[in-house]
Amino acid sequence: MVEVAVIGALAVAAATLSGALAGRPAGPFREAARLLTVQRRATHRADRLLTAVGVVSLPVAAALAALVVPIGDRAAVGSDVGVVWFNAMEVVAWASVWLAGWGANSAYALVGGYRFLAQGLAYELPHMFALITAALGAHSLDLRAIAAAQHGLWFAVWMPVAFAVYLLSALAMAFWGPLGHPVGGDLAGGAAAELTGPDRLVFLAGRYGLLAVAAAAAVPLFLGGGAGPLLPGWLWFLVKAAAVLALLVWTRGRVPVLRMDRAMAAAWTVLIPAVLLQMLVVGIVVV
Repeated sequence: MVEVAVIGALAVAAATLSGALAGRPAGPFREAARLLTVQRRATHRADRLLTAVGVVSLPVAAALAALVVPIGDRAAVGSDVGVVWFNAMEVVAWASVWLAGWGANSAYALVGGYRFLAQGLAYELPHMFALITAALGAHSLDLRAIAAAQHGLWFAVWMPVAFAVYLLSALAMAFWGPLGHPVGGDLAGGAAAELTGPDRLVFLAGRYGLLAVAAAAAVPLFLGGGAGPLLPGWLWFLVKAAAVLALLVWTRGRVPVLRMDRAMAAAWTVLIPAVLLQMLVVGIVVV
């Protein structure tokens, strides 16, 4: 489908930009070619079925989330509960990373998987409240209706806290940049420590896919969808999604990785109260 293909193209662009920022413009393609030729490695008594399910389900979750994201004014699946579906597919990523870490039968991989569960639990609530705030402003859970409700004023302008929380939680869901603890270097790669060859390639593709679909969903949620002067709606969508994606990718290597305890504390004590206050303001305004 077109939507999935667009998210795939954005994921490739994200990998390319990440490599360029790290001084390796052709690095992602060279690394992909290398991984395709590397033999799979398995640890002692690893559960290969669980590992395979975890690895494959990560990009599948990103692709399924993309189905409800409208490009311009159309989506592959025009669901009245698109926000719920999108959030549910992101939650699938919890199981994906945890299964990949658990199935490897490796201490580092297992700790990485549990780190992602802890991080996901902490950031899922503010993420969900940010999504609900946008839905509340539009009186709809349909991403197309939310985009249409921003005619004349983007939600990012009068819901800046919800928008900021959404971007932070998107980094957490894609375990990227300052919230990349689940695959941190202090764990020799964490949940991905024992993944090699095609398995590692698919896992990394899923990670970039999550980052891309989060950036794409920010457009109908907070940036007015495909609305804009002169250009067609689908092109405005791509421009906005690319801008958000570039910002998310830029954080890697430019923003220091937060200590796990501080990242968790910030989610529970700062982000949740802040986004709840934002939701209250929106509720007072629109009701």
